[in-house]
Amino acid sequence: MNVERLKYIIWATDMQRAVEFYVRVFGGTVLRQNEIISEVSICGGVIGIHGGGEGKRTWTGINFQVPDVEAGGAEIVAAGGQLTREPQWENGEPPHLAMCMDPEGNEIMLSRKRH
Repeated sequence: MNVERLKYIIWATDMQRAVEFYVRVFGGTVLRQNEIISEVSICGGVIGIHGGGEGKRTWTGINFQVPDVEAGGAEIVAAGGQLTREPQWENGEPPHLAMCMDPEGNEIMLSRKRH
């Protein structure tokens, strides 16, 4: 099989708000945008944001590895997202995981590389 590209599709009731969230919080670059779907590149990966979402809370499986999970969680909240599980210190080490939700109800994770 000749795979030309891999992207992960999420749904949005307000596509522009979703695009702005992923660009602002994760430094994404808009690759294309029309009334049906937008594509945002983040760290070499592509998220397709499809319009017509119902605004329901949806687990995506998307994980963003960041150097500081607490700071990343604060950025998500500042951009209109939510923390569904606050970062927790573990055995004296800084948090390595935060469960989050974008403004469209898509659940995402932040993780920190463990040493």
